[in-house]
Amino acid sequence: MAVFAGQGDPRRSLSLLWRADTPPPARGGPGPKPRLSVDAIVTAAVELADEEGMGALSMRAVGDRLGRTAMALYTYVPGKSELLDLMYDAVHAELPTSYPESDGWRAALTAWAEEVLEFFVRHPWVLQVSQARPVLGPHEYAGLDTLVTLLRATGLEAGALRRLVGTLFPFVRGSAQTVADARLAAEATGSTDKEWWAARSAALMELVPDFAERFPAVHRLETEGPVEPHPDADAGPVPYLEREARATFRAGLGVLLDGIEAARARRPRP
Repeated sequence: MAVFAGQGDPRRSLSLLWRADTPPPARGGPGPKPRLSVDAIVTAAVELADEEGMGALSMRAVGDRLGRTAMALYTYVPGKSELLDLMYDAVHAELPTSYPESDGWRAALTAWAEEVLEFFVRHPWVLQVSQARPVLGPHEYAGLDTLVTLLRATGLEAGALRRLVGTLFPFVRGSAQTVADARLAAEATGSTDKEWWAARSAALMELVPDFAERFPAVHRLETEGPVEPHPDADAGPVPYLEREARATFRAGLGVLLDGIEAARARRPRP
């Protein structure tokens, strides 16, 4: 289920994101409780979402982590909507903002895509935050600025770059969603990928004996060979579906980069 950012008061949310108008830290009272701050609240909320998922997020749960009541948090963060914006932007600070240019734009974009994929897999709850309405925070903008800088090196004109930004981000997010789901599937269902496919495939072939005739293109795709071995086929604990998702990501990224190469070749000659 998608969660839409930017649902709180615009000025208050943006002030918090850009730290333009944050309240001073609370004075220390008796006892060992640490002082509250926007950063401390956001850090606790991110840890909660990483460990238990978006469904566990609430002001009360974050307050419990900090040894405070939910009401104590409202002095710093007006509500859950604003907190989500802050969390989303804060974790984007993990992403690199520069890449070596010595190996060319293709190597830099490959490294960028791989970094962003792993970022989403580390924080799968971020994938639930829709990109339809951006958070408009400094770290989110830094990530966008980084990608645009890398794409500038292709020499393509601005209109093409805008479309590439709108292609690359959803591609990496979608790939990361597949990897994250594959990683969680065994834990959530109690069966391994091998067990699931073995049971379902046997039942499908029994119940639909004319499968190959009804879906000939799918059948040919599954039976034609040889199937290319995956570079990480012998990886130990990595689930099969996750390995497949990562291999598909690499293949798809290669096709996209080939497309950028083709677009560069079509540029008008000066």
